[in-house]
Amino acid sequence: MQSNVFINAHLCTTQFFCNMKIISGILILITAFLSFKHGYEGLTMKVKPAQAEMMLGLGIGRTSGVIISILSIAVGFMVLFPQTFFAGNLINATMILLIMALALKTGNFKLALIEIPFLLMPMVMIWLGHPFKN
Repeated sequence: MQSNVFINAHLCTTQFFCNMKIISGILILITAFLSFKHGYEGLTMKVKPAQAEMMLGLGIGRTSGVIISILSIAVGFMVLFPQTFFAGNLINATMILLIMALALKTGNFKLALIEIPFLLMPMVMIWLGHPFKN
């Protein structure tokens, strides 16, 4: 009887880690997609007028926008691989924090609040870890 309880408890633990790996994998795909999308839009200048106006309002010029776009594309690649997963998420969180700080500096509290879930995403991903890491 005790062995059945132990086996069931072990399966629950394994199932829990399995679910966490699935969630981590989904978050990686979302992050990579958003990073590639925003990076591509920034490099090709296919941004909506509202986005361009927001960037100018934050004091982000063309050169800074290109740098942020290149970093975004790099983050998209980095989160896909276990070796660069942490660094990619760290860069992503830093860029989001920078946008939040610039928004607060200009008095755009709504934008700063909107960015909070996007700041939490890399933190949760770091906590969950890469699903393909040992």
